[in-house]
Amino acid sequence: MLTLIVGFDTKSAAAISKCMIMGASASSVWYNLRVPHPCREVPIIDYDLALLFQPMLMLGITIGVSLSVVFPYWLITVLIIILFIGTSSRSLFRATEMWKEETILKKAMAEGQQTFVNSNGEILIDVEYEPLVPKEEKTALVNHVYLSLLSSSIFYLSKSKHYSYSFQQIMRDNLNIKRIIVLLLVWICFLLLQVFKNDLRACTPLYWVLNLLQFPAAFAVFFYECIKLYKESKRRRLVGNQESICEANIQWTATNLALCALCGIIGGTVGGLLGSGGGFILGPLLLEIGVIPQVASATATFVMMFSSSLSVVEFYLLKRFPIPYALYLMSVSILAGFWGQFIVRKLIAILKRSSIIVFILSGVIFASALTMGVIGVEKSIRMINNHEFMGFLDFCSNQ
Repeated sequence: MLTLIVGFDTKSAAAISKCMIMGASASSVWYNLRVPHPCREVPIIDYDLALLFQPMLMLGITIGVSLSVVFPYWLITVLIIILFIGTSSRSLFRATEMWKEETILKKAMAEGQQTFVNSNGEILIDVEYEPLVPKEEKTALVNHVYLSLLSSSIFYLSKSKHYSYSFQQIMRDNLNIKRIIVLLLVWICFLLLQVFKNDLRACTPLYWVLNLLQFPAAFAVFFYECIKLYKESKRRRLVGNQESICEANIQWTATNLALCALCGIIGGTVGGLLGSGGGFILGPLLLEIGVIPQVASATATFVMMFSSSLSVVEFYLLKRFPIPYALYLMSVSILAGFWGQFIVRKLIAILKRSSIIVFILSGVIFASALTMGVIGVEKSIRMINNHEFMGFLDFCSNQ
């Protein structure tokens, strides 16, 4: 859209879009801190998964930003089209499935939902097709009734608990300070390496040394979290405890951990190269490993806040975007992110069909791919007619 409406070239649009992603994700994270977990009394942001994926995403972003210097205009355009069409198709498929489930739910509600009573007199509610209606935000004036999990599809409603939250309580319940400090240390480490590298002449020995130092820094944190998840998962399996360590309902084996590392690097590379944000891959990946949609969205947004901010710094050091435009559009994104979260949650609660929002999102992404494809093809044809260079650029001379 930046290319179509404002007139930025593809590379500048990718950089400015990172600024907008950073602003929107930061405001969304702030909003999510006021939102309770859908079915447990834990933070809606899964910090274990965030710490597992963030180092790999940031490493991939560094690779992606470097590739954006080398890749020609037409190739970046083609990759954006492929990414957006793939994402919109996946969103359309998920929206269709959600629509079918919501239709079944509405029919069941119309006929009257069947309830059961156990031996203790507690009401069992079948929520196999429970709508994705969000809970209200945690505020000092809101009371909540929490559902305790019995099985994958049966909940029981126990005594109602009324909570009165102060701002301090909200921060204490939703923030894991130790995990956030580790994430900040990783971010600072990558930032310092980028700052030091920016003062060096491209392709010198010290330049490559600083580039390669990002790999041990990222893998050190990743392996630390891998060992923690693997040991805890193995210990629970030995004692027969089936409760998940974190939100992901998978066994933390070496194969699954290696797959997470690969997907994290790919997602970061795509985000750094195209300015799309690693969440395009991280969000669906979290859903695939068993994370519920609300937690997957909140965790992906939290990680994107860190990863996109690093991309913004790297693009700034490369002088890839005009600062006034970036500040203005980032401010708009901050407001849009907060009010978007608020309006979407209210709209889902009113319509009882969250699939409508996914349909709209899928349509917008597809329209972006279509318009950018037309503009990209037109400009590529113009470049060919003008006999402009269409190949890969030299990395060292274009830094």
